[in-house]
Amino acid sequence: MEHSNQFLGTERIGKLMKKYAIPCIISLLVGALYNIVDQIFIANASYLGSYGNAANTVVFPLTVVALAIAVMVGDGCCAFVSISLGRNDRATAKKSVGNSVVMVIVSSLILTAVYLIFSDQIIAMFGGTVNAETYKHSHEYFFYITLGIPFYMFGQALNPVIRADGNPRFAMISTLAGAVINIILDPIFIFIFKWGMMGAAVATVIGQIATAVLAVWYIFHMKVIKPSGSDLRLSGHVCGRTLLLGITSFLSQISLVAAMAAINNMLRKYGAMDEIFGQEQFAQIPMAVVGIVMKFFQIVISIVVGMAAGCIPIVGFNMGAGKNSRVRELFTRLLIYEACVGAVAFILVEFFPHALISVFGAANESVYYTDFAIKAFRTYLCMVVLACVNKACFIFLQAMGKAAASTALSMIREIVFGVGFALLLPVFFKLDGVLYSMPVSDILTFAIAVFLIVKTYKELKEKGALTI
Repeated sequence: MEHSNQFLGTERIGKLMKKYAIPCIISLLVGALYNIVDQIFIANASYLGSYGNAANTVVFPLTVVALAIAVMVGDGCCAFVSISLGRNDRATAKKSVGNSVVMVIVSSLILTAVYLIFSDQIIAMFGGTVNAETYKHSHEYFFYITLGIPFYMFGQALNPVIRADGNPRFAMISTLAGAVINIILDPIFIFIFKWGMMGAAVATVIGQIATAVLAVWYIFHMKVIKPSGSDLRLSGHVCGRTLLLGITSFLSQISLVAAMAAINNMLRKYGAMDEIFGQEQFAQIPMAVVGIVMKFFQIVISIVVGMAAGCIPIVGFNMGAGKNSRVRELFTRLLIYEACVGAVAFILVEFFPHALISVFGAANESVYYTDFAIKAFRTYLCMVVLACVNKACFIFLQAMGKAAASTALSMIREIVFGVGFALLLPVFFKLDGVLYSMPVSDILTFAIAVFLIVKTYKELKEKGALTI
């Protein structure tokens, strides 16, 4: 007897959100911890300190490139599968899964080759040349992290596919297993073996391999979709639709890379003009600190994205089944919950920045490190509530199959505003301009998001397909 996802159209919305969103949040939080845990242990290793922290900040965007490709395939497949199942089109759902597996394997191997061939140029592009010590640590960390790219991408891409198959719990467990391994091995490799940046990277890769192995196992034990060998044969239509539905996830991640490249280079340029950070021994501090602030923001966004992405199967199924009222109820709950997450984050960054920065080795650093970190937390994330609502809007529109609106909003926020203001504001405000770029971008994006939210509510009250 075949399993069915019909309960997505009948179960209470609150119960469905709890079932799907919580495991997704945990999965993404755990995924975020891969890099964050590395940075915490690196920061607290006296022989690495802020140099290691800065190196981690340099390499982090390059792992996000891999994640961007993986989530484009995985989230696109998740949305496509959910919509197809809502229409009782199981054959197309299976084809999407099979094609997605092939796409992520091929793309991961290509990316790995590019990283290994052009490592020096790539590290320089993301600010790794701020000083010699930072460059050395960046190069070492990047090499070993690159070797794990295929495993990382496979595990991340299959995670939403597993959720679409109706098993968010296994998706959570597979990611959690890898993170636990990383957390256990990091202190052993860094503090006991003294392997430095190599140790942090190797611990991460071993964890990623574990997650990938579990994902492979699940492919052969899927409940609802069960792809066959013939589903691995690439179809232009299926690949195109899958990637279109996942393009917003890709852009939200890849545009973060563009913004971080701009920010890192502005920090390097205007830090060199600063009275304090222009000195060789303090040159890496702005980059290390902003990297830490971004890591905290990544935790917040993991919760926000996890909540919204966890709802993709629910939204897709009910859209496919024409149950607009349930989609509207889900949208309302999601916006409220996301705003609450942002409010908690706001309280933490504005009132407890000392506690946040202490986690990342502030005790081993100069007073300049701590002072700049406190300022960075309070300024860069002062509009975090709006950032959370904006992100929820991107993903919900994507889940509804409204790729054009979702993609346009994401592009405006991350590329036009995110990169634009990161390059423009430092011209007038120096280092402070880098910190202002985030809140200004979120305020302007929210103004556009409000218009789309209102329009979506109106259309959900009407019968038939939605268009934006």
